[in-house]
This record gives sequence, structure tokens and C-alpha cells, in this order.
Amino acid sequence: MSFHDLHHGDRPLLLPNAWDFASGAALVKAGFPAIGTTSLGVAAAAGKTDAAGDTRDETIALASVLARLPVPVTVDIEGGFSARSTDVAELVTELASFGIAGINLEDGRADGTLAPLDHQTAVIAAVKQAAPHMFLNARTDTFWLGDPDRDETLRRAGAYAAAGADGIFVPGIVDDADIRAVLDVADLPLNVLFMPGKTEYERLARLGVHRVSTGSLLFRKALQAAVSAALGVTGDDRDHPALSYGDVQELVRG
Repeated sequence: MSFHDLHHGDRPLLLPNAWDFASGAALVKAGFPAIGTTSLGVAAAAGKTDAAGDTRDETIALASVLARLPVPVTVDIEGGFSARSTDVAELVTELASFGIAGINLEDGRADGTLAPLDHQTAVIAAVKQAAPHMFLNARTDTFWLGDPDRDETLRRAGAYAAAGADGIFVPGIVDDADIRAVLDVADLPLNVLFMPGKTEYERLARLGVHRVSTGSLLFRKALQAAVSAALGVTGDDRDHPALSYGDVQELVRG
């Protein structure tokens, strides 16, 4: 089954996000039909902060080995690692040459702003022209950065669909009404980020969401488990607290 087809099953595609080959291979062995990457995990493993736009080399290197996996792989390329649409298109073409099935392309920027809409639609169009078979998951950070903005979300979702995107990703969206509104306007597979206690899989399935991503959750849980296991060697059974996205960013900065 193709990566595109996996977005049109009876249940939402649960897409776990890996940060290295071993984590990806373990998830495949567990039976997941496709694998994504987490930009936080890739950046933090390299000693860099996420969303800073400087993990292009690490992202390409990881993609080249994850392409060996026997399932479709989609790669988080943040904002494309360049402000030039031609550069982003060339990057995606290189990923496609490895056999990568999809990409995540976001409009959020490191300074907390959103890329201008006309710029982002131009990038999407350039990528689809260069790599038409690549599943382009167009992420908008209208709910992730600052106050949730449904109107801007709908405007961008519609524009990204018109520019050629294959799917829409709105991390941070939670409410039923907001999710239904995006499903209605974009007419594309909708990707929602799993957030414990906020975006339950079964509820998202009932709403008609097509894809549920784990984002950085698995990476952060792995860090927590590693620390707890190390403490446990000496009989220290303290529960190491779960790490938030911000906690990992601070670890790297520190």
C-alpha cells in the first residue's frame, strides 16, 4: 500500500516519529506501516536546538539510512532549511532520490512568526513541481505559535491545498469544532499531533482525522526512560520527570 493510500484507510494512520535508524527499525518491527521523523529528536541528538534551520545535513543523513526500511518514510524538513523555494525543491528532490515517500514542511519560523502566505504557497508549488510523487504534508503553526487562530488556519489550509499540498498538518489543534472546520475547508487528509489527554486517538478517528503523529513524544519518553534506568542500577527508583519540548531545548542550550 502506498503512503498516499495509508491516509485513506478505515482508521487514522498512526505515524510514530523516529530520530535515528534504530528507533525507526524498532517501530517497523512493532508493526507500524509507515515512519516519520522528529525534528526535535534529530536536532537534539546532534547537540542542536530544534527549528533553528541548521540541521539540513543531519536530516539528509538520517533520511538516507531510514530509506532502507521496508515501509514508507516521511521526513520533517522544518521550514525547508532555506528561504529560497528552489533550494527547498532541490532538497526534496534529493530525498525523493533515496526513496523517501513524504515530507513535512512548516510555515512557522524560529522567531515565532509565520512565513508570508504567498511565499509558502510558492515553496509548496515549487516542491510539487520538482517532486510530484512526494507526499507533501503542509504544516501550519497557527495553533502552535501564540494564540490559536482558526480563521488564519482555514485561510492557509485552503491556500496550501490549492498550491498542491497532499495533506494539512495543524499541530496544537484540539477542539472538535476547529478540527471539523479544517476538514471541511481543505478537502485533504488532515494530520493532528497526538497530545496526551488532549487529542485522544479514538476521538480523532470519530471526527474523520486521517493521520495522527507522535511528534517528539517518543524521543522525550526515551530520554526519560534512559535516565530512570540509569538511576535504577543503584536501587534509586525515583521517577524521573517527563521532559517537555522546552526541557529538551534547554538541555541542548545548556
